[in-house]
Amino acid sequence: MPVCPVMELISRASASGYAVGYFESWNLESLQGVVDAAEETRSPVLIGFNGEFMSRNGRRATERLRWYAALALAAAESATVPCGLVFNECSSDEWVRNAIEAGFGQVMLDDPRATAADFKRRVAALAGYAHAKGVAMEAEVGRLPSGADGFIDEKENHLTDPEKAARFIRDTGIDILSVSVGNVHVLLEGNQPLKLDYLAAVRERVDIPLDLHGGTGIPGDSLREAIRMGVAKVCFGTYIKQRYLDAIRKSLAIDEPNPHKRLGCGGQEDLLVAGRLAVKEAVLERIGFLGCCGKA
Repeated sequence: MPVCPVMELISRASASGYAVGYFESWNLESLQGVVDAAEETRSPVLIGFNGEFMSRNGRRATERLRWYAALALAAAESATVPCGLVFNECSSDEWVRNAIEAGFGQVMLDDPRATAADFKRRVAALAGYAHAKGVAMEAEVGRLPSGADGFIDEKENHLTDPEKAARFIRDTGIDILSVSVGNVHVLLEGNQPLKLDYLAAVRERVDIPLDLHGGTGIPGDSLREAIRMGVAKVCFGTYIKQRYLDAIRKSLAIDEPNPHKRLGCGGQEDLLVAGRLAVKEAVLERIGFLGCCGKA
């Protein structure tokens, strides 16, 4: 199936009252697992990779963005459900531009260290560059707290201001607004209900599709209500990697000295298959909350 423009998938979701899930991948097996789950549920899906992880300083080996883009494109074209390609959360303008050139259908600049004025200027420039190539641009107004240290750091929590969001959209021309309304990045355990009153206030002032990052920690009832209020995209990442790692650990506990059975033969001992199946099951656990099943 040809790769689907991200805004086409999101526009369909908005018009029909459901959301499209972005289930973040990081290698071949995780991408396979996401597409497997989408096909099983007949769901449109957003596939892609985290730009900040790939571009960050301190990596022991340099990543080649074109390889990831080609992998995502091949997955989308061979899938039996509509897939859009996302380059998620990156603080490097150069990497975002390269992702646009590489074929991703939606990109996102995310740089918490930038001043408000500088960030707006950069987003506007990248949005113009993206639109000239037929690519959608996403940005965040507000700032999600992080749960990466095992607790929610509320000092980082800056809820999305409806008026600032409306001005930011007008000044930058972005297509998708990422909002901070109680959602949490990298919540390692438990969940955090959304502040739906803030979401309602944003929705009153903003007429472009809304995105919720931090889907791992959002309970199902909050998700369903947020979608009813106009959220059209939800991002999931943390819990998928947690399930993947759990499956790999369990597979490693099996006593098997043959490296070919461990990597490539596809049996019970194969780490690659264990990871793929764990990602599929993780996606199946949450995708039903979005209302997108059967919409492919």
